[in-house]
Amino acid sequence: MKYGCFDVKTFNKLEPNIRMIRKIVFEDEQGFIDEFDEIDNSDTVVHMLLCKDDEPIATCRFFKVNNEYKIGRIAVVKEYRGQGIGRIIVSCAEEKVYELGGRELCLSSQVRVQGFYEKLGYVAEGEVYMDEMCPHIKMRKKLEPSSI
Repeated sequence: MKYGCFDVKTFNKLEPNIRMIRKIVFEDEQGFIDEFDEIDNSDTVVHMLLCKDDEPIATCRFFKVNNEYKIGRIAVVKEYRGQGIGRIIVSCAEEKVYELGGRELCLSSQVRVQGFYEKLGYVAEGEVYMDEMCPHIKMRKKLEPSSI
């Protein structure tokens, strides 16, 4: 899939470039320990990788559980942050989920980046909770062709 000057590829398994980005962003920069889990190799996961000129710069994954689509592990390498890359990878995932019949997408946002997801149309629900000593909040968005 092309998105402007970016290539967006999908995988049904954890690809080395995706692993590298997530390791750098979540483990090295943010100190998370349990970054990789059983979902990464499940039958329902779709991993997305965004590249610019063949350089891997962003990733996310989505999956369906109990008739609900969830997106997560959204990561952009440091050199490309603040340039709209996060919005692009999330948009691409939303399009794919919609194509698969999903009409709603939920995520677990770090509270410090909640505003980013609100700008994309996600709405917080419930209480703040801790995940690996980091405050998170559940967020949800209804997917409609005009909102993707």
